[in-house]
Amino acid sequence: MNRRDLLKAGAVAGAAGALPGFATAQPAQNRVLKMVPQANLTSLDPIWTTANITRNHGHMIYDSLYGLDAEFRAQPQMAEGHVIEDEGRTVTITLRPGLKFHDGEPVRAQDVVPSINRWMRRNPFGQKLATVVDALDVVDDRRVRFRLKRAFPLLFKALGQVSNSPAFIMPERLARTDAFQQVREAIGSGPFRFKADEFNSGSLVVYERNRDYIPVSSGTTSLTAGPKIAHFDRVEWHIIVDAATAAAALQTGEIDWYEQPPPEIQQLLRRNRNIAIEAIDPLPLTGILRFNHLHAPFNDKKMRQAILPAISQEDFMQAVVGTEAALYRTGVGLFTPGTPLANDEGLEALKGPRSLDRAKALMREAGYTNQPMRLIGPTDILAPAAMTQVGADLVRRLGFNADIVLTDWGTTVQRRTSREPFDRGGWNMLFTSFSSVDFVDPAAHFPLRGNGTNAWFGWPDIPRLEELRDAWFEAPDLPTEQRLAREMQRVAMDELPYVPVGSYLSMTALRRNLTGRVPGLALYWGIRRT
Repeated sequence: MNRRDLLKAGAVAGAAGALPGFATAQPAQNRVLKMVPQANLTSLDPIWTTANITRNHGHMIYDSLYGLDAEFRAQPQMAEGHVIEDEGRTVTITLRPGLKFHDGEPVRAQDVVPSINRWMRRNPFGQKLATVVDALDVVDDRRVRFRLKRAFPLLFKALGQVSNSPAFIMPERLARTDAFQQVREAIGSGPFRFKADEFNSGSLVVYERNRDYIPVSSGTTSLTAGPKIAHFDRVEWHIIVDAATAAAALQTGEIDWYEQPPPEIQQLLRRNRNIAIEAIDPLPLTGILRFNHLHAPFNDKKMRQAILPAISQEDFMQAVVGTEAALYRTGVGLFTPGTPLANDEGLEALKGPRSLDRAKALMREAGYTNQPMRLIGPTDILAPAAMTQVGADLVRRLGFNADIVLTDWGTTVQRRTSREPFDRGGWNMLFTSFSSVDFVDPAAHFPLRGNGTNAWFGWPDIPRLEELRDAWFEAPDLPTEQRLAREMQRVAMDELPYVPVGSYLSMTALRRNLTGRVPGLALYWGIRRT
């Protein structure tokens, strides 16, 4: 029996017997949303990690000064408004009145300043903003003031960053935590409260509606902009690693939403008239192969380039979403397909017939002589796990002396932070994916940074990429941005901070009696039961 048939059989069998711990008929059925998230929640700090599951957790409990709508336009969120003076060099932002943290304390400017400072240490957009900030000061309890070296028109878009990592506002005592240390408490002012007393990593994550939350009074709900109206009193994340078990629970109504069912399970679920399968984001996510630039063998550019002839974007994407061509894209570069900066510059090495023999020859020319390398990856999150399996097969066929280390996603997220060499438990290669909003432009594009030890895990040192990125921030118009994006892609496809391995639509499954889901991410405002 192959994997697909086994999963189908398991789902049918699972549907026949109820999941332990679930109650299909419950008094508060219409007030509780039960879902299976994409992965287990192992870190509570969305500033410390770029893991999407922690980002989604962050949007539940935190809020930001500004949000972005589906057109990526900044709209006030925690901010009541702002005043721009001194030809754009002074920006004063006023908080909405009545904002409270989940511990009952008021949200003050004294909380905002350290929160933004901490975020600027880690987020690529924030790091750029920090270079033009002379001072960020508290004016009074409701006002903060940016004093800038020069006008920075993208300020509000930066503060409204949607993904990895948003500029979430935390209480001052938490926001003063070192940016490279994890915050251990999860207290925000957002539409849901985190139930620490019910948190059981690997099993259950619970949120309850924040009854003190005051949504913005105007605008249209769109991505993270507009009113964030919570219709459920309680949201439960049930960590179910086995896809067949999760599918069975969705079919019987024991859960309402399955965030990332694998392709073969989607086929099964499509037969159920009570379940809808839809793209969680209308734009595709991009998968990447990330190298560790600190250690052999991939600290050598020629070794990174050597494997390009063997990379088939189609193979990686079909492993994630199946063979339906409408669900994936090949010929993908650095920027999200379908957005203005997407281009084909420098992608010749990823097109045309694929050749293991050519890659092996280039490896020999680069001096590969059976040095060990370690590929790390997860088993319990759909896209990274599928890409890792394809990658593991590829490095074996290429003849690498490969150590394949497969763990849960939380362990992979922790392990990729290590800068140690191979013999001290370090890593050399990993696969992951990023949301569409992360790759729309260079501003918050983590893997595109070339700033060495300050870069995202893998730590490439590519000064030319940084120069082009700085120039992009100064671009006066879209044609200039597009020209710079093409040049960035040309440099990146030569230096290879990472290899794009294709883009895909992430499909989600939910009961048809749910309506109002906000497209883009797994967001929990707007969604309600009919």
